[in-house]
Amino acid sequence: MTEKQKALQDVRQHQFALIDAGMYLDSHPEDEMALQYFRMMRKKKQQAEELYQKHFGPLTLFDAGTDKRWNWIDEPWPWEV
Repeated sequence: MTEKQKALQDVRQHQFALIDAGMYLDSHPEDEMALQYFRMMRKKKQQAEELYQKHFGPLTLFDAGTDKRWNWIDEPWPWEV
């Protein structure tokens, strides 16, 4: 597995954890431990996204254009990794 693939896998794993925790919280909104877990996973997902983008470029169209050029067209696309 390349470093780029590993970085993208980290982002995806944290996204999955957030979705899973969010579905649980939909039916258990008062569960403080689940809410703390959700917040921790959100922070880890943000960190994983920042790390990926720092080394490999934007993950989504909304993250593009932060450099001096339009970098969304750079290859490979995130979903091709």
